[in-house]
Amino acid sequence: MEVPATRSADDGTSGEGGWFAPPKQPKPPVDSELRPTGPAGGHLGPVQQPEPAEQASEASPDAILVRRTMAEVVPVADEVTSYFYAMLFVRHPELRALFPPAMNVQRDRLLKALLTAAEHIDDTPVLLDYLRNLGRGHRKYGTRAEHYPAVGECLIGALSRYASAVWDGRTEAAWVRTYTRLSQVMIDAAAADALRAPAWWHAEIVSRELRTPDVAILTVRPDQPYAFRAGQYTSLETPWWPRIWRHYSFASAPRSDGLLTFHVKAVPAGWVSNALVHRARPGDVIRLGPATGSMTVDHTRGSGLLCLGGGTGIAPVKALVEEMAEHGTRRSVEVFYGARSDHDLYELETMHGLQRSHPWLEVRPVVDRNGLPQLPDALRTFGPWTDCDACVAGPPGMIRSAVDALREAGVPRERIRHDAVEELAATGR
Repeated sequence: MEVPATRSADDGTSGEGGWFAPPKQPKPPVDSELRPTGPAGGHLGPVQQPEPAEQASEASPDAILVRRTMAEVVPVADEVTSYFYAMLFVRHPELRALFPPAMNVQRDRLLKALLTAAEHIDDTPVLLDYLRNLGRGHRKYGTRAEHYPAVGECLIGALSRYASAVWDGRTEAAWVRTYTRLSQVMIDAAAADALRAPAWWHAEIVSRELRTPDVAILTVRPDQPYAFRAGQYTSLETPWWPRIWRHYSFASAPRSDGLLTFHVKAVPAGWVSNALVHRARPGDVIRLGPATGSMTVDHTRGSGLLCLGGGTGIAPVKALVEEMAEHGTRRSVEVFYGARSDHDLYELETMHGLQRSHPWLEVRPVVDRNGLPQLPDALRTFGPWTDCDACVAGPPGMIRSAVDALREAGVPRERIRHDAVEELAATGR
């Protein structure tokens, strides 16, 4: 469970309603579908510390006070988050079981969540999408509406202690109003989601194929129908590391047999990734959270599509190509498949097979040279891309450099879709 947070590649998506009073009852769902976030899927880097005076004339009074508090506590963020969780577990020990054994990543997420909420506090559409995704994602941890007041109580205690220089009655009231409003959005979203989907799915591993010594392709069978779109991702928990959730993209478009495929790269000290690559076997059962992510394709558009996949980032790119083929697309699709070495192009033959089957598809492998990324140069060589939509998937550094190159090539930011970089920093660990 997190307090207003964004997705982290470390755990899936990952909030909470009243404060010192019982939470409100969940409201009846308004929409049958919760929309994904904006085209880019998130920020290109960590959320920036808000400046207290920034846009003060445009910000609401509560936003000004919330941002002033965050500016005060960011320099002592480790102490604030450690104090918050210590208070939470002492006052409400029953909540400890909802959290992973190791809390270092969890502490980082709390700060990121607070900064994100402060940044978008007056940007209602963005904040609502963000919070609804959190509310849905928290269901898999066992979070219930009655947990939110406890979180709020301890949060205000930690903030008041470490922001004492700016804390007063007005500031506390602003945080009470803000937390109550934000947490109620998450409670309502979770209640609406519970009417149409389970909190998690059990999925049996039906095959595991090692493509390289550290990359495996896993195919799993969910125990219930599982809805998703090509380009999206899910959170995954293994039986060997309970309560440790990691994000993985779907490596194929939805299939008629209901099977799901993931590409997993074992990373140093990666608990989940190493278990999946080296320990998992057919018959093992994992758990899946709901599908999320906005790196999807609008099939009503006629512009060309440019896809950049680095490493196992080729998995969602492959899924997008398959989905476009199923829709009978006539759009041109260019795929740049980036890797550090030829050895890492483990899915190249599959991509070339798709190219042979679909004349609208062009696949270009791009391998780093002398340790230097070649993808930006390749984009400049084969451009221009000003009339294309773009999707980017891969390691955080690759996404940043690719987006910079696309912007330099004249692709508008609103036409570039990618998973939020700050949420990918621990992918697969």
